[in-house]
Amino acid sequence: MSHAPPPPPTGDPVHAGWHQLMTYQPQVPAPANPTRRPMLRGIVGWSVVAVVFGLAALAMTFVVTTAVGPRAALLALVSSAIALGIVIPLFLWVDRLEAEPPRLLWFAFLWGALISTLGALVLGELGLAFFAGLDADPMVLGAVVIAPVTEEVLKGLGVLLIFLLARREFNGVIDGIVYAGIVAAGFAFVENILYLGTMYVDGGVPGLVAIFVMRCLVSPFAHPMFTICIGLALGLIAHRRRWSSAWIVLLGLAGAIFLHGLWNYSAVVRAEAYLLIFVLVQIPLFVGFLLLLYWARRRESRLLRDILTGYGLNGWYTPAEVAMLADPGERRRARAWARGIGGRRAQQAMRAFQDESGELAMVRKHMVHGGGGTDPHWLEHERRLLKAVSAHRQVFVPRA
Repeated sequence: MSHAPPPPPTGDPVHAGWHQLMTYQPQVPAPANPTRRPMLRGIVGWSVVAVVFGLAALAMTFVVTTAVGPRAALLALVSSAIALGIVIPLFLWVDRLEAEPPRLLWFAFLWGALISTLGALVLGELGLAFFAGLDADPMVLGAVVIAPVTEEVLKGLGVLLIFLLARREFNGVIDGIVYAGIVAAGFAFVENILYLGTMYVDGGVPGLVAIFVMRCLVSPFAHPMFTICIGLALGLIAHRRRWSSAWIVLLGLAGAIFLHGLWNYSAVVRAEAYLLIFVLVQIPLFVGFLLLLYWARRRESRLLRDILTGYGLNGWYTPAEVAMLADPGERRRARAWARGIGGRRAQQAMRAFQDESGELAMVRKHMVHGGGGTDPHWLEHERRLLKAVSAHRQVFVPRA
């Protein structure tokens, strides 16, 4: 792979002039707080998060082991983890061009696995008690009405919290899909433990294998398929966060609840009709889910290419670099090429170059569409990224 460094930058991609960007002086930061209160606030904040997740973990452990026993719970946990090995890599693959911070991915997973599942159990029981007087089958009522509403609201709340509290890391449709998918994967992980453990207690190993095939192999993406409707809606309004756009989020929530209820209905109907409904409902939903992921990946690649082309026209990137950065396969080959010419140090520099370029595209998108074009924070962030991109390029393509 031949690689020539770009010429010296000549302009700013925002049409404001290269001189303006390079002569931009960040505001003088205010003096640091000399007290220990900022550190204490940070400790208290993270302690509260740890305590909440810890208590939820203890509660769910108690619920599961009480319901099925320690042995069944352990077997179910191991079996359920296999589904994670299918689901999580897919969302990490979708997120490759501009990866999300691990701390937020862990928050998403733990929210789904602990808070959403615990809340769904409590609200599910309350819902069944509330509707106990109705002349309806509790199994159908719980599966088709109560579970879709409570579970999608609770899972969606986790995605909404990331959207509100980590707005600089929630930049569009891909981010919404990834965060929603990880929340849903966490939820499905714990829910599967309960189902697998119960079937092992009731039917032994054959029962465990049967439900494992149905939930972990045939339909491991069921929960992510529903919840990404919410993530998709939040991603669409990531750069126009106004109350007037709230209807989009409510529409996404309604879509998640509808798909969840439709899926559950296909699972609780008469056995002789299950196969027909599986073919007519569940398979089309899964195909639509895969097409959505493909569309989102293509959309982000085009976005990355278009934005970096703007930087390239002003001297920041060569056309070959833009083409490489917009193609995951070429990015992988570029890292191998860098290692071949400069060893591990050059490979790490290429990886950083790719990561920073993806982040740069998201920053530019926010500045153009999110009204941050004159915000000193975003201007300074862009300037740091541009300097870092140039510095890392020098490692694998030193100038003569």
